[in-house]
Parts: sequence; structure tokens; C-alpha cells
Amino acid sequence: MQRHIFGPVLSRRLGLSLGVDLVPFKVCSYDCAYCECGHTTEMTLARQEFVPAGVVMAELRRVLSTRPALDSITFAGSGEPTLSLALGPVIAAIKREFPEYTVSVLTNGSLLSDTAVQDELLPADRVIPTLSSVSQQTFERIHHPDPSLKIADIIDGMVSFRKRYTGQLWLELFIIPGLNTTDEELAGLKAAIGRIRPDYIQLNTLDRPPADTWVRAASASELERVRTVLGTTGIGIAGTTPPVSPGVMGRTAAADLMYAMLCRRPATVEDLVRVTGLSGDEVTEILGSFERDGKISSHRMERGVFYAIVPELPARKG
Repeated sequence: MQRHIFGPVLSRRLGLSLGVDLVPFKVCSYDCAYCECGHTTEMTLARQEFVPAGVVMAELRRVLSTRPALDSITFAGSGEPTLSLALGPVIAAIKREFPEYTVSVLTNGSLLSDTAVQDELLPADRVIPTLSSVSQQTFERIHHPDPSLKIADIIDGMVSFRKRYTGQLWLELFIIPGLNTTDEELAGLKAAIGRIRPDYIQLNTLDRPPADTWVRAASASELERVRTVLGTTGIGIAGTTPPVSPGVMGRTAAADLMYAMLCRRPATVEDLVRVTGLSGDEVTEILGSFERDGKISSHRMERGVFYAIVPELPARKG
């Protein structure tokens, strides 16, 4: 099983996506209320080499040796990818060795004011930072960021990066009804979007169990209202595009993929069926074996029952 590569998984935003995870669980500069990975365990703004670029590329070469059909190779996972000093070298190696693939980077945008981070992201085909509010108070309520972070500086970083970046800059707006959907909040976001000039905007909302239980998903009508206020041109809603249908996987490969996917985010039986191509009964059977081994737990939400990895308890001392 790969340690730093996962998937391909069926992404609501990017289609069939091979994930690259450069940061240990759960190292981030934010502790987002809506995060599907749970609460941040190590809050930091310090960039580190969590894993050598050579180790990641060795895994990628094995996975890509058969040239699988993919919509994206995506830097994401269980933390903030721009915190990794391996980010630039791995992106450069992919573009050099596998130029036929689209490279995407999902980022919270908190380090985009750093010119070294900007330099490393320039070869990527698509960079997708998150912006949820221009108000410091709302920003802190949603993201619980490192105390030194100011949303005005983060937006300035996005504007600065846009001036240098010639690839596709997509902006993710995570919508939490009643919090960043007021007229004042949306007016601020519209003004910031005008400064950042993204190529595309994706409206996203809660789809899996969040870190904080008070977060609720926006309805289709609420998302449409946000799109109307911001302007409908170049604004999409995540999850409204029909998913790509993958080929059927073997049972062992499917079980490995399911476990790797659940290690990073909760999923329903239907999610796993779309990713593996197995039947619902086959996916349920594999989940049952995970559950009997105490590896996963389940949680019911509006969209269905979500399965997630049970965190390992630290070993007792003495």
C-alpha cells in the first residue's frame, strides 16, 4: 500500500483524482470548523520536509507506470500541502516525467504571500485556494487559524500570486448558511474576487461529518442565491457535475483504496461504489470486515451513513 499516494478517488470537484499527501495527519495552519479530517493536531506556519521528495516520486512512478486515465494529480490529503518543502520538487518532477497529467493543488491559501511558496506553485496547472470571508471575525469563526494570520494579508497574497501565475486559478468558497451568507459578507467576498481575478469559482458546502457539529450544509437554493449575488459567470457548485464512472477494481486493490480513502476523509457506501466500481454489496462486505476489526466507525448524516477510520490510541507508558 502506498503511504503518500492515494486513489484514484472520485472528487466532487476534480473528477477522477490521484491524491498526493505530503503532510502528516493533521498538520495545518487552520483548524477549520467544517474539516472532514477532524481537528488539527499540530498548528503551524513553519514549512518542513515531512517526507523527502524522492520517496514520494518513487511511489508516484509505481502508480503511474501504467499511465492510468486520470482527470488530475491532486496535492491534498490530511493537512495543508504548502507547508511541505517537498511540494515544489514533486510538482516539478511530475511535470518533467509525466507532462500529460494535470497537476492540481488544493490549499487554504494561508502561505500564498510567501514568494518561495509562489515559486513552487508556478508550474502547477491548477491552484485552488479557499476563501470564506473577508471579515477577520468570521474568518476566525470558520477556520480557527494560527493566531498570527490575518485574512487581509491572505487575500493580498492571493492577489500577488495571481499576478505571477499563468495557470488556472480556481477559488473555492466554502458556504456556511447564516455565517458567510449575509449581504455584508457576500459584498465583501465579491469585492475580494474582483481583486483576485480567479479563472473559476467553486461554491462548496458541507458534504461529510465536520469537525464542529454546529456546521450545517447550505441547501441548493441557498447556494443558488450566493451564486446570483456574486454573479453567475464562472461560478459553479461542487458536486453538480455528473461523476466519471471508473472501471471495476479487484477486491484486494479496492479494499486497499477504500482504507486509504477512509484514512483521509469519511465516505458513504455510494461514494466508495463510485470510486471502486464494485457493487454496493461488495463494498458493504469490505466495510463489514473493517468494522469487525475495529478499524472504522459509522456516523449518520443527511446524505447517508458515513464511515471513518477509528483513530489509534497512543500507547501507554510504563
